[in-house]
Amino acid sequence: MDKIAILIPCYNESKTIKKVVEDYRAAVPDAVIYVYDNNSTDGTDALAREAGAVVRYERRQGKGNVIRTMFREIEAECYLMIDGDDTYPAEDAHKLIDLVLNHNIDMVIGDRLSSTYFTENKRRFHNTGNRLVKRLVNAFFGGSVSDIMTGYRAFSPLFVKSFPVLSKGFEIETEMTIHALDKNLNLASVPVSYRDRPEGSESKLSTVSDGYRVLMTIFKLYKDYRPFPFFTLLAVLLALISLGFFLPVLWEFFKTGFVGKIPTLVVAGFVAMGAMLSFTCGCLLDTVVKKARQDFEIQLNILHQLFHKKDSTEK
Repeated sequence: MDKIAILIPCYNESKTIKKVVEDYRAAVPDAVIYVYDNNSTDGTDALAREAGAVVRYERRQGKGNVIRTMFREIEAECYLMIDGDDTYPAEDAHKLIDLVLNHNIDMVIGDRLSSTYFTENKRRFHNTGNRLVKRLVNAFFGGSVSDIMTGYRAFSPLFVKSFPVLSKGFEIETEMTIHALDKNLNLASVPVSYRDRPEGSESKLSTVSDGYRVLMTIFKLYKDYRPFPFFTLLAVLLALISLGFFLPVLWEFFKTGFVGKIPTLVVAGFVAMGAMLSFTCGCLLDTVVKKARQDFEIQLNILHQLFHKKDSTEK
C-alpha cells in the first residue's frame, strides 16, 4: 500500500503533463504519482512516464470512467487527485494531504472559488456555472461547500473504497460532493491557488453539454437521495393542477346544480390520483433510502475494521 498516491486522469495533456508530474514529485517526494491515460493521441503517456509517473490506461472515454478504475486499482493511505492541465499549483498539496492523514477527513476539497479562480478563468459562462452548481447542491443537500466542481481533492481510503462511481464524465466531481453530504462523511474545504491553462492547452470541458449533464446529475441524485421532498413537491404540483381543473366544475355545480363539464371532472380526478400516488411513492422510497443509509453505515464499519487490521499487520 502506498502512503500517498497522486492520481492524474489525462486526455491529450502533452503540453502540461510533464511539468505537472515534475512539480508534484518535487512538492511531495514520498508520493507515488499515477497518470491514467484516457485514449490520448498526443503522446501524453510517454511524457508522463519520462517524468517519472506510473502510467496506466483506461480505454472507456470519460473522466468518471477513469476515476472508477483509479479508485478500484490503487491502495493508499491518502489519495490526492489533480488535473493534468497545470491549473493547480503543487504548493497547496500538503494542506490537503495533512487533513486526510492527520485529521481523519474523508474528502478535502481544493476550493478555487475562494481564491484566484474568478480572476484567472477566461472561459465564458464557467464562473456563472460554478456559482449555480454550488447554490443548487448546497440548497438541495443542506451543505455549505464552497467549490463543487473542483478537480483538486484529497480522499481517505474509506471514501475511495465506499464511493459508488456512477458518472462517466465531468459530472463526477458533483457526484462525489453529493455523496459525501448525503452520507455525512467528514468533509473539509481548503482554499487553493488556481491558474488558467497555459497557452496552447485546450479544455476538454464543454460548457453547454457538460454543464447540462452536471445539472441533470444534481436533479437525479436529489430524486435518489431525497425522494420524500422530491415526490412531495411533485404531489403538491399535481394537486394544484387538479384543483385548477376541479374548482370551475364545483363552482358551476353550486350555481346550477349540474355538472356540465364531465371530461374536466374526470381529468381532475385522475390528476388528483397522480398526486396521491406521487406522495405514496415518496413515503415508500424514503423508507428504502433510510434502510440503504443504515446498510452503508454498517459497510463503513466493516471497511474501517479492515483498514485498521491492514495497518496493524503492515506495522
